[in-house]
Amino acid sequence: MFVDSNHKLFKQLEKLLTEQRNPKSNNIDTADSRSIVEIINNEDKLVAFEVEKKLDVIASAIDEIVDRLKRGGRLLYFGAGTSGRLGVLDASECPPTFGTDPNTVQGFIAGGERAMFVAQEGAEDKEENGANVVSDQKVDENDIVVGLAASGRTPYVHGAIKKAREIGALTLLVTTVSGDQVELEVDHLIDVHVGPEVIMGSTRMKSATVQKMVLNMLTTGAMIRLGKVYENVMVDLQLTNKKLEERAKRIVMMFTGSDYTEAEEALEKADYHVKTALVMALASVDKDTALNALKENNGFIRNALKSF
Repeated sequence: MFVDSNHKLFKQLEKLLTEQRNPKSNNIDTADSRSIVEIINNEDKLVAFEVEKKLDVIASAIDEIVDRLKRGGRLLYFGAGTSGRLGVLDASECPPTFGTDPNTVQGFIAGGERAMFVAQEGAEDKEENGANVVSDQKVDENDIVVGLAASGRTPYVHGAIKKAREIGALTLLVTTVSGDQVELEVDHLIDVHVGPEVIMGSTRMKSATVQKMVLNMLTTGAMIRLGKVYENVMVDLQLTNKKLEERAKRIVMMFTGSDYTEAEEALEKADYHVKTALVMALASVDKDTALNALKENNGFIRNALKSF
């Protein structure tokens, strides 16, 4: 049985686009450094054009993600290896960038926290490992479970998505093989097939770039739709370090025409909440009035300002 299982896996891998040899890099082992980086760069150029082909499904997914987040749901990433690390990375950047609760966007990697730094061999090979995390996190119908798997076949990811579908959560899969190579039912399949890697099977390269680009779109698009951006500036950032404190002052100065000291004072009056400080300054109102306007307009600064 074990041998049969291994043979089945071998046959699956043999057919995957991500496991094929790239004829454009057949002689990379004898190339000089300049030629190596040119080969890699030429392949990387293909990524954005392939992502472009999936913009409709990505946009549709964002619409549903926004709807679930408004209902109190969470956006949960599941992946193994590089894919898992990218999910954790995207999730960890949402609180400082968009002021989200750390529980709202989360990343889970096969093998747990230790796998972020040291590969945990075999952790991705059991569907029940992914399913158990979904159960442990008490996923419900308001949540979104996003599977990240370059190959489209990672058991840990499959287990998480299958369990999420049983519960009624929204499900997505981001993969870099074509949909006909994916044996999994999901609500939104984002299959961006960029072809074989420069180094056969090294999905930390083009495949990882695809996943990073798609995750950027999913979270950034959702946060824009939730009112966390004014014009093209992130205005719900958390002032958790000196750099972000200074960025907040610059944002207030930029939109209000105030000087450095005035911006600092405005933020202090707003309890260091950038959106509140901006509404207070631009509408010439007090903190409570600004907060009420933002609440009544679902956090959108433009609409809050129009209400006066």
